[in-house]
Order: sequence, then structure tokens, then C-alpha cells
Amino acid sequence: MSQISIGILEDDKDQSDLLELWLGEAGYDVGSCVDGTEFIRAAQSRGFDLMILDWLVPKMNGLEVLEWVRLNIRERVPVIFLTTRGEEEQIVAALEAGADDYLTKPARRDELLARVTAVARRSGLTDDQPDTLKVGEFELDRKLSQATKNGQDLVLTGREFELAWFLFTNLSKILSREYLLRHIWNISAAVNTRTVDTHVSRIRSKLGLRPENGWKLSSVYHYGYRLEQLDS
Repeated sequence: MSQISIGILEDDKDQSDLLELWLGEAGYDVGSCVDGTEFIRAAQSRGFDLMILDWLVPKMNGLEVLEWVRLNIRERVPVIFLTTRGEEEQIVAALEAGADDYLTKPARRDELLARVTAVARRSGLTDDQPDTLKVGEFELDRKLSQATKNGQDLVLTGREFELAWFLFTNLSKILSREYLLRHIWNISAAVNTRTVDTHVSRIRSKLGLRPENGWKLSSVYHYGYRLEQLDS
């Protein structure tokens, strides 16, 4: 399974360095930002799997970032608040806005890692993926790297199959090019993103993912792609 990427919104460098150390030692890929607008840009480009937000940060506070995430980023990316604000009404506000968990500072290593593990498990980030998948007229077998459409075999390369699997398992979610590169190719966006664009074009053609067939594989301007199953 690909390494889970965690985004940290924290304007205290000592605190963010400590969190990066703990989470890095636990095997996570970690990126930190010091203000809300920087975090949003990173979330759009990197596509974090899980987010840890402080509340009191510059430009956009943590609650505003959470509200933006729930409106604009993949539907259920898990979010944990880690903040000095521990009053009941603030905890309730964060949870009602879509936070998955809430911790008050100072952070304690074992508790933080346990909460991250629990939230990741509940969100399906650490679960083993099934070997087979059926979506509409498509069936995919990951053990065999084989795909069929209406029972007819599709001829796909290994990367094309992985991209198809990833798009179908993230149906209706907006996925950045960097996110796809990291999870399918295990490389960073420093590599030319035409790699993703070329493979998406091939997948669209080989699988017939077009509106007239009930599917829409669309490009999100300067960001990435989304596969949607259209209403019949």
C-alpha cells in the first residue's frame, strides 16, 4: 500500500517539527504549512490523505480551512484538530464542520499516533483493498491485473490498469496529478505531469469513459482529474 500522506497546519515551528518527527518515525509522509492559504495550496497540489489542523493560524484559521476542505477537496479526507482551544463549544463547532477528531495541546506522542491510526482505519486508509472490484459494466481483478467491460477483456498495460483501479475506487473524487503520481507511480510531481495526462487519455479511450456511455472522466483545470458515473 502507498505511504499515507499527512498535511499539518501549524504556525509554531517547534511544534510542527516535533509532529513531523513523530509521524515520520511512524512511517507517514508528512508536509507542514504555517498558514491557512499555504495549506490549501498544498492540499490542492499534494492531495493529503489525512490532515492535522491547528485552529489559531494566520490568514485563514483552522476552522475556515476545514470548511474549505469539506467543500472543495475529496469528500471524506479525514481531519484531526490539534489546538489549544479546548472549550466545549469550539470542539462542537469543529466536529459539526466535519472534523473527525479533536485533540488539545500539548500533544502527547502516543495519544496522537493512536488517534491518527484510529482515524486512518475508520476512513479506510489502512484497510487492505479487495482483490476485485465491480463498478457498472466494469470488473477489475487486481491479482491478475485484468479488467473486463460487459464481460469482454480489456487490453491494458500495468500502469493503465492501476490508474483505472484507482479512478474507480475513488469515484467522483477530485484527484490531483501529484496525488496520482505518488500513489500509482511512486514519484513526485517534479516529474513531468504529462505522464498522468497521457495515461488518462488512454484510459478514457480504451474504457470508453465518455458521456454517451454514461461516464465522465474530466480534467480539473491546473489540478487533476475526476471520474464520475452519470445518471442514466
